Amino acid sequence: MGGADVVPGVSGGTIALITGIYEELIDSIKSLNLDTVKLLLAGKIADFWKAINGTFLLVLFAGIATSLLSLARLITFLMETYPIQLWSFFFGLIIISAIYVAKEIANWTVKAVIALVLGALIAYLITVASPAETPTALWFIFISGAIAICAMILPGISGSFILLILGKYIFIITALKEADISVIAVFGIGCVVGLLSFARVISWLLSNYHTLTIAVLAGFMIGSLNKIWPWKIPTSYRVNSEGEQVPLTFQNLSPTHFLETTGEDPYILEAILFFAMGIAIVVVLEKVAQFVTKDRKAVAQ
Repeated sequence: MGGADVVPGVSGGTIALITGIYEELIDSIKSLNLDTVKLLLAGKIADFWKAINGTFLLVLFAGIATSLLSLARLITFLMETYPIQLWSFFFGLIIISAIYVAKEIANWTVKAVIALVLGALIAYLITVASPAETPTALWFIFISGAIAICAMILPGISGSFILLILGKYIFIITALKEADISVIAVFGIGCVVGLLSFARVISWLLSNYHTLTIAVLAGFMIGSLNKIWPWKIPTSYRVNSEGEQVPLTFQNLSPTHFLETTGEDPYILEAILFFAMGIAIVVVLEKVAQFVTKDRKAVAQ
């Protein structure tokens, strides 16, 4: 999830959903409330830990944090050096993930189809939104964290891309690279506040409108494919805080048109290979998730 969240256009929530831990994640986050805090303040550590599914959350968020800190430089390097291969990999990952998520809906009603289309439309509109120039004050960093974390737990909507729209993606990545404690701390607090609030909304929707919610989530993933199309060219630029000119918006092209427009190799064979790798990894993750679920059920019985 941490590795996915580093990339603008890919959601950690997608990984949670296809590995079968999504609903447990949402329920565990939701369990952090006044009642469990009272247990903690009363010194009932064991009861508190059990109530919040602490081991699950600790291992998961330790993995996310480790990945964010260790992969920030690598992902930045890959995006700059091998963009077509990287986006092809994630394109394959997302498209097969959307199919697996949609397969969870046994009975496709008209409402479910409308929910799928609506989710795809919302995600698409988010992907075509133009990044903005925004303040670097800590209060806005807090707000950015609260908004971005909501997207990070929504399959198909990338928290990193939300940060990009808010004009804070490079700022946060730089803070992680340079270990800017004040920025990281305020951003983290914003994430915690947003996560605890939004998890309750998602949990309620899954409990009361499970099929429609899954359809919307699958739609989010389909709509996000526009953002991660491998062949694209910049259509406008902006000057960042360091005075450098960087791309602001992009136009998607076919591989042939990309070659004609840029004169650069579209790496079609490599794109197909990495696209297939993305699909293969999701298939393997799905099989592993099924095996683990069966194993848990067997142990429970």
